[in-house]
Amino acid sequence: MREHRVRDSAGSLTDLPMSPDEDRQRRFRLYFYLMLARVAALGVFFIVPDWWKLIPAFFAVFIPYFAVVIANVSTHRTTDGLEAPNALPPGPSAAPAAPATPSSAPERDVQ
Repeated sequence: MREHRVRDSAGSLTDLPMSPDEDRQRRFRLYFYLMLARVAALGVFFIVPDWWKLIPAFFAVFIPYFAVVIANVSTHRTTDGLEAPNALPPGPSAAPAAPATPSSAPERDVQ
């Protein structure tokens, strides 16, 4: 009888993050819907009377700010520690500095 071993390093397809293309499409749709809400607020502005116009005007003015802020938040994360595929190897200046050796001359106390 075979034993089924679970490998800790193996991931599943459901663990994968959203692709950059899907993320961009999601953000675009969200921005589009918020701009539709803005157009609707502008339409309501011309329908309602008197001081009630302030409410749709408020939304028509501030929805674009929130739409841009929300649409610019990406769920696509880059992993730290990734290196560019054509990166040059570290040069001599990237080597750690040698520890300072104490001088053989006695230190003088300067006052």
